[in-house]
Amino acid sequence: MTRSSIFLYVAWVISLIATGGSLFYSIGLGFVPCDMCWYQRIAMYPLAIILGIATFRSDFNIRWYALPFSIIGAVMAAYHYALQKIPGFGSVTPCQSGVPCNAEYMNVLGFITIPFQALVAFLLITVLLFLAKPKHN
Repeated sequence: MTRSSIFLYVAWVISLIATGGSLFYSIGLGFVPCDMCWYQRIAMYPLAIILGIATFRSDFNIRWYALPFSIIGAVMAAYHYALQKIPGFGSVTPCQSGVPCNAEYMNVLGFITIPFQALVAFLLITVLLFLAKPKHN
């Protein structure tokens, strides 16, 4: 197994953990996702599928299809985290109904919230995808 294969595999595992974690929070613990959470899920869930297929096929070109999902997801998660942690941040909020986007279902150590976890997952996937390059002969 090459380094690039390991990077791709780890990116896939992270996407599976993030997908499973979001489902556990909503189905297992009953946390109702806000609008921003749904947008982040829209970016993460396809990664669990396409990175899985790419891992088994050793298809490193998937980077160019997966990176937009992980980068856009990271931007959304960073914005969502800022909505939670910076008072008065975000004069325009996408959360118009249901749970407010600045609500914190959990807050571990004063900074680990659900959007923070999503941000870390998206950033790790992005870095790993940049590292997963095919070896040129």
